[in-house]
Amino acid sequence: EFIHASLQELDAALSELGGGLIVRHAWAEQAIPQLAAALGVDAVFCNHDYEPQAIARDAAVAAALAADGRTLHSYKDHVIFEKDEVLSQSGKPFSVFTPYKNAWMKKLQTELAPTGLPAYEVDTLRAHFAPLPAALAGIPALNELGFAKTNLAELNIPTGMQGGQALFDDFIERMPNYDCTRDFPAVKGPSYLSVHLRFGTVSIRALVRRALDAMRTGAGGTGAAVWLAELVWRDFYFMILYQHPHVQERAFKPDYDAIVWENGQHATDLFQAWCDGQTGYPLVDAAMTQLNQTGYMHNRLRMVTASFLIKDLGIDWRWGERYFAEKLNDFDLSANNGGWQWASSSGCDAQPYFRIFNPLTQSEKFDPEGKFIRRYLPQLGKLSARHIHAPWRVPAMELQMAGITLGRDYPHPLLQHDEARARTLQRYAVVKKVTVE
Repeated sequence: EFIHASLQELDAALSELGGGLIVRHAWAEQAIPQLAAALGVDAVFCNHDYEPQAIARDAAVAAALAADGRTLHSYKDHVIFEKDEVLSQSGKPFSVFTPYKNAWMKKLQTELAPTGLPAYEVDTLRAHFAPLPAALAGIPALNELGFAKTNLAELNIPTGMQGGQALFDDFIERMPNYDCTRDFPAVKGPSYLSVHLRFGTVSIRALVRRALDAMRTGAGGTGAAVWLAELVWRDFYFMILYQHPHVQERAFKPDYDAIVWENGQHATDLFQAWCDGQTGYPLVDAAMTQLNQTGYMHNRLRMVTASFLIKDLGIDWRWGERYFAEKLNDFDLSANNGGWQWASSSGCDAQPYFRIFNPLTQSEKFDPEGKFIRRYLPQLGKLSARHIHAPWRVPAMELQMAGITLGRDYPHPLLQHDEARARTLQRYAVVKKVTVE
């Protein structure tokens, strides 16, 4: 629905410039050569996609076009630096973020300093659009594509270029405090631009340019540099996926493939409880409810829920990665995979295997008043800020006064964190053993 609405806006904007969109819902390797032939064009232009499946798709399109005597030209657009553009002094790809970020910043300052990050004006092309053949114009209706309207408007998720611009205009005022607010899910801290970055309805160059300007003038406070680092992480994960395509199926660090995860019906039941927000840990459950209801999850909570699935429940990180891929509006293979491998300690520059988030302390620290929990778990709304993080510890009388019966209104915890932590350290011992040997 987000894509469909954004395409409608783009079509209208192009129409004002004398052009318009031709939209197809089909297999690219078939539809693009057919369309190129129908239009009688010599070449097709697109931008790079770094996912293994997309690379294979684009190669198939190029081959099909070449068979007809046409060419495919692809360019960098979705990132600032790509592929082999940021390398170590030895000429190898980075696998640790901080030195990558330092090299990224140095390259930005040395190679792009004279002109900065250019903005490409489209008004100069106003008279150059080819007339749109009436027989090829029009955007299929959402239901023609096999989809139906959702609660996108109800959730107030703005679409298209105007939506992305409105979100950024709102965020630029909050950017100076980003480093202080970004970890608290009940606070309006993030930019909420991830879905727009995912689908190209904002320009990564424009965002980086504004962050750099804010840093240079001091208007960005301490938050601008932290936010810019998050944009660099995005480039980093694209690079990792391109250089190490095996990460979409296996651990970045091969030793971690030796871990034995929970399996069988017990694992399936634990995983389903996590998916449904029925773990008995309110912050985890509220976060999963947010994901299921909105297609969005706050970044701090992505780390908390991933750690809980992997290091409390002992479930293979790939199960969670697939679930997020299914539910997230802003799903991007590189970032999603990178985040899950970071949480499982199996990825590049990941947290140490013995770092295990305590869901209770995370809840008390990052949602101290329980505002986020109350929003998504209203059945716990009458509990005090002191008790809402761990209902199983609340005296029976207070539970009764709040109208809560554990096991009926809210589940008992699936496990005790301290016991789960001990099992995880034992589970990950195989990694330590392999590494030492």
